[in-house]
Amino acid sequence: MISIGEVIETNSMIEKENLDVRTITLGISLLDSISDDLEKTCRNIYQKITKTAENLIKIGEEIETEYAIPIINKRISVTPIAIVASPSARSIDDYVKIAKTLDDAAKAVGVNFLGGFSALPAKGTTRSEKLLMESLPYALSESDNVCASINLASTKTGINMDAVALMGKIIKETAYQTRDKESIGCAKLVVFANAPDDNPFMAGAFHGVTEADSVINVGVSGPGVIKKALESARDADFRTLCEVIKKTAFKITRVGQLVAREASEKLGIPFGIVDLSLAPTPAIGDSIAEIVEEMGLEKVGAPGTTCAIALLNDNVKKGGIMASSSVGGLSGAFIPVSEDHGMIDAVEKGALSIEKLEAMTSVCSVGLDMIAIPGDTSAETISGIIADEMAIGVVNQKTTAARLIPAYGKKEGESVEFGGLLGSAPVMSVSKYSSSAFINRGGRIPAPIHSFKN
Repeated sequence: MISIGEVIETNSMIEKENLDVRTITLGISLLDSISDDLEKTCRNIYQKITKTAENLIKIGEEIETEYAIPIINKRISVTPIAIVASPSARSIDDYVKIAKTLDDAAKAVGVNFLGGFSALPAKGTTRSEKLLMESLPYALSESDNVCASINLASTKTGINMDAVALMGKIIKETAYQTRDKESIGCAKLVVFANAPDDNPFMAGAFHGVTEADSVINVGVSGPGVIKKALESARDADFRTLCEVIKKTAFKITRVGQLVAREASEKLGIPFGIVDLSLAPTPAIGDSIAEIVEEMGLEKVGAPGTTCAIALLNDNVKKGGIMASSSVGGLSGAFIPVSEDHGMIDAVEKGALSIEKLEAMTSVCSVGLDMIAIPGDTSAETISGIIADEMAIGVVNQKTTAARLIPAYGKKEGESVEFGGLLGSAPVMSVSKYSSSAFINRGGRIPAPIHSFKN
């Protein structure tokens, strides 16, 4: 039972501290949409999505009204399209057609993003996966709501360096193809190591092949709530600080569990997971950087920042795991630059570099997220940054990712403006030294020794 005190406390968190349910994401399997005929595949995909998700927006709004809990986004994730399209898609144009079908379905049911235009070439690349990757610049420029992800590495298989090299070129081309919109295509494209099957957050969401036919996953976010709680512990030691974060994360996750349970029951679709990821927004007071600074650092990026993120991430997970029957996805602290006004300020003041962000990714929930870099950055340098991020994930047996935006025509010190939740990003400097000879070796880096645990 939830006490009246908890109700009052939750209302305060919503009204004053930016607590929200960031997303209800409906995962939909498209395995039964597979056909060897492209037209039939597209028709099956459209019908499956629009039928399964026809009440998603309506039910989400009902829950918002009933419980007075803001649900910011209603989204869909689907089976990785490289699997679904394999028998029928023979060309880049075929994959672009499927992306447009997904976009039409997303618009028909009213969701703002649909994830799953994805491939999983962690060990090797199939014909279908290569075609999907090569289609990305055109698929993302000719659709509005489709998001894409590529899993390039895993602790069990190592790093597919051929795919890493290819994705550097693909990201450059995607930036060019969406140059008239601040290279926004790259903001809808993420590369992973150890991608989870049940991630509700875009752009990396897809419906894993281990999942049921459909499932409800909920992502909760509350950086402002954590910051507010820490204000009462300014003179406390670290043990007390950890306890405050755990208790607050527990309360936040209970809100997500409630929404997930209600959505599951009303839609008649199984509940999957609650992802407690502290995902910031451009709103003042909704910042991961501000949490770090509340712990006692003058500016995010100062010595001690990586330790502070590790402390935050671990205790968010510890608190959340006790509040839900199934915590999953990414769950932890996101550190996207463009979506966090505190991170933007730190970059502009010279306190935060891409190298420090990379160090922080070794202990946060994801990785280098929404990082704008100069438009003339070479494909090999982009691949080198990706390779570093993949190595962190593989060696540390954790999910890592990179969402890099080589902003076409932009230089260090300028900025890109996306609007909405994507915010704006200062263009950050990258190393001027070349990675090309390393990246162009090709092949696969085998799994690390600690992957052998059978």
